[in-house]
Amino acid sequence: MARIKIDEVFEKLESSFRNALISAVQEVIPEANFDIDELFQAFKRAIRRKCNIWETVSDNYVEID
Repeated sequence: MARIKIDEVFEKLESSFRNALISAVQEVIPEANFDIDELFQAFKRAIRRKCNIWETVSDNYVEID
């Protein structure tokens, strides 16, 4: 099993995650008015609360260059 440092992965993919979060909210709640920065900060806090610093994933999900 491989381990990933979730904060580092999240930071690396932050732009993609932010855009995906906007799309998801607009898809599910199209009439919603929200501050993306505030929403994204809340999302990051939730990730930190719900995930361990190091998360174990199957080796099948990790590819080394």
